[in-house]
Amino acid sequence: MAAAGSLSPALLLLLNMAGALLAPRGALPPAPASTDAGGADGDDVDFFFFPFLVLYKSGRVRRFMGTDTVPASTDPATGVASRDVILDAASGLAVRLYLPSPLATTTNRTPDITGGGERLPLVVFYHGGAFVTESAFSPTYHRYLNALASRARVLAVSVEYRLAPEHRLPAAYDDAWAALRWALANARPGADPWLSWHADTTRLFLAGDSAGGNIAHNMAMRAGREGLYGGAAIRGVALLDPYFWGKRPVPSETDDGETRRWKERTWSFVCAGRYGVDDPVINPVAMPPEEWARLAVGRVLVTVAGKDVLAARGRAYARALRASGWWRGEAELYETPGEYHVYFLDKPDSEKAAMEMEVVVDFINGSQRNLALRMDA
Repeated sequence: MAAAGSLSPALLLLLNMAGALLAPRGALPPAPASTDAGGADGDDVDFFFFPFLVLYKSGRVRRFMGTDTVPASTDPATGVASRDVILDAASGLAVRLYLPSPLATTTNRTPDITGGGERLPLVVFYHGGAFVTESAFSPTYHRYLNALASRARVLAVSVEYRLAPEHRLPAAYDDAWAALRWALANARPGADPWLSWHADTTRLFLAGDSAGGNIAHNMAMRAGREGLYGGAAIRGVALLDPYFWGKRPVPSETDDGETRRWKERTWSFVCAGRYGVDDPVINPVAMPPEEWARLAVGRVLVTVAGKDVLAARGRAYARALRASGWWRGEAELYETPGEYHVYFLDKPDSEKAAMEMEVVVDFINGSQRNLALRMDA
């Protein structure tokens, strides 16, 4: 898959900032002119979703970031092998699988028989990008999934789902569900070689950052309503700086009217007005206690960053889950002070990012170690 431009690390951070990114209208730069090098005269702007894209009235979309991709490979730093599988060529639904060394051969096509059929936790991962940009094949997520597969020793399935505005919600939710069902169905004997040899579906985890965290939550809710292929159960969900919002501020969340109206506008843009800002898909905090019982997971991890405008909503999610009487397991909250939304993607080699990675690894592997920054909501 060819690259479509290059991004600075700062822009890579911006593309995931589903909180800070949804700035109030007054903070936006001027909208692009009606014409540009990539379009025809008279192509007027319909919506300027700073800093990600412009939608023109003709239906043309111009993205400013999040379009770079890298091929599947064997990562020289970790030894993790990856390969891509197209699930639906017409829609573009696809996944990238990650298998840690030494279980995969360098051909990326068949498992290493000498691996002895070792069973690994199965992690289905949903990338961020405000539902409008980024990719499972981007350098940012390729690097993160290589690190996660290596550190946690998991078989990871990173989902390439359809983006708005070309495909408004619930397209991403439908793709996420289809990919989850595909992963479970292909863990049966004789199906996908990596999944059937190495996926332990009794240790199934969902994870995602920002918009991907929103997706992971909604997939767990859907699993509670509809069940999963083969009776599989989700052992845990990791929501990394998840993208949630609501009409009324939760404690410590901004009450600036202009900011909140702009966030509502951008959410409406993503879903074409199909879901109000208090719909449970974007505002699970507003769910009645009995609805939380549908969250079909054994454990939940929520991470937040201290300077992220979405942090308050993440804390409120953990509080609401605990207060609901949810009986299935533990709800953990981990906060990194002094950092912005999804900082761990922009600064993966930092000490704080390494600590957050260890929290996710411990969550997957069931460690009960107490880490210095883990907080009680």
